[in-house]
Amino acid sequence: MNDSGPELTHTYRNHHLDSRRWRHYEPRAGDVVVSSAYKAGTTWTQHIVLTLISPSGAEIENLAARSPWPDRRFGQTEEILTELLSARSPDRPLCLKTHLPLDAVPFYPEVRYIVLGRDPRDVFMSLFNHYSNYNELMFSRLNDEERYGDPMPPCPEDPRELWRSWITRGWFPWEEEGWPFWANLGHTRSYWAYRHLPNLLFVHYGDMCANPIREVERIARFIGVEDNTALIEQAVERSRFDVMKRNADRLQGRMNETWRGGANAFFHAGGGGRWRGVLTDDDLCLYEQAKTRILEPECACWLEQGGEGRALTSP
Repeated sequence: MNDSGPELTHTYRNHHLDSRRWRHYEPRAGDVVVSSAYKAGTTWTQHIVLTLISPSGAEIENLAARSPWPDRRFGQTEEILTELLSARSPDRPLCLKTHLPLDAVPFYPEVRYIVLGRDPRDVFMSLFNHYSNYNELMFSRLNDEERYGDPMPPCPEDPRELWRSWITRGWFPWEEEGWPFWANLGHTRSYWAYRHLPNLLFVHYGDMCANPIREVERIARFIGVEDNTALIEQAVERSRFDVMKRNADRLQGRMNETWRGGANAFFHAGGGGRWRGVLTDDDLCLYEQAKTRILEPECACWLEQGGEGRALTSP
């Protein structure tokens, strides 16, 4: 456990990310940052937070505008980002999204950070579906003239081919897995060392699926929302997978510009365990090696199994 505060030690710039864009954000007390590497319930949690902090009780629309993603490079100029950040309501917190590890996202004591985790094997299966459905327009955005570094390669047709690169190679020289995106295990590790800080909350995808009322209550307490059973039940109901998939056009919009199949590709299946029957024993051996190399045993256990209190205990 790290006794000093988090520090910025890396700059993430590639086809998807530009961590330098966080300089446009001016923190306010009570703001909420939802952080995951990817495919661990980010959109789900953003929607829950927005529902909890929206006093009108109105349905959430245009999630990207209501909950900006500062480190997003593609399809979002810095001017657009500045407009989104400046359009914040003066009387309620801002909810932001990031896919950056804690060594690349600014850390403010007055801001609350929700760190999402999921079984890495389930993350991979969801990521493969996400990546394999990128359409030509999405690749043109990722690989435009403003891109820094190598282009985003096409997704292999065989998930096992992608797995062997994803679990053994890093896109950035300081990472050990996550290619051709960015580290998944490394993302959790970066926050895990600071899990004792009062403005960090670890939330596990599996716990959200198993007991959404309890997890939304935890989130509500963490972000300072008063005990309100009706509001919590509303957040749970409106954030169900099937409801969000049905309302995808209102929430996200223009999904056909990113994925073949639009909303059906983005909101694909949810749940877990689809890696069984896809990844072989040899594939899983690579995972065990990466897990042992990168994560503390307790952190690895939390990623695979969840558990409300496990992320709060000291090593």
